[in-house]
Amino acid sequence: MDRPPPHWRTTTHDWANTVDAEHLSTIRGDPAAFAPGGLRQLVLEVVAYAADEAESRGAGRCTVTLLSDGSVCVADDGRGTDTRFDAEGRAVKKPVMATKDLRFFDQPGAQSLPDGHPRRGMSVVAALSEWLVHTNRREDGAWSQRYEHGVPTTGLCPIESDGTTGTTVHFRPAQLPEFETELDAHSLARFVSSWPRLGVEVHDRRPG
Repeated sequence: MDRPPPHWRTTTHDWANTVDAEHLSTIRGDPAAFAPGGLRQLVLEVVAYAADEAESRGAGRCTVTLLSDGSVCVADDGRGTDTRFDAEGRAVKKPVMATKDLRFFDQPGAQSLPDGHPRRGMSVVAALSEWLVHTNRREDGAWSQRYEHGVPTTGLCPIESDGTTGTTVHFRPAQLPEFETELDAHSLARFVSSWPRLGVEVHDRRPG
């Protein structure tokens, strides 16, 4: 796919760079530095984007499901991740998974997540996950894309529209020795309640 026009760089992500391999490698090399809150922080990073949209729209809803295979699914009812089109009319996905969010890496004083750790964005979630599937539903079309350790392994795969809009992020964190993976559903529910415009339900489908 051709590189997007240079002026697309003036957003929260560099649209001219669909995969920042060095950035992803840096995160994988020191997970404790980028996600000191462990699995809880990864979930909060995802929910924070739904909270952003809920704030801009006045309200929103999100569901967090902790699954028996160790994966987590976060689904919201927003407008869907932004998609632009190149000069040939082909969809260009906003590279939220495989490049840094410039608001949190290139700017001083980045906002904090409800657990008190600095917000880093979706690239941290993708880089520290064995796999991640991003499903996007917008009024102008729906698609899904799979990542492994932060790197896309598929293109944008069109899926049938169901008449709704929103984003679903389903990921399984990598099993790293120094990385805290325990997550208490009750404490997670308490943290996500910090976003007043976003209604969040937490479902724990894990055994026991």
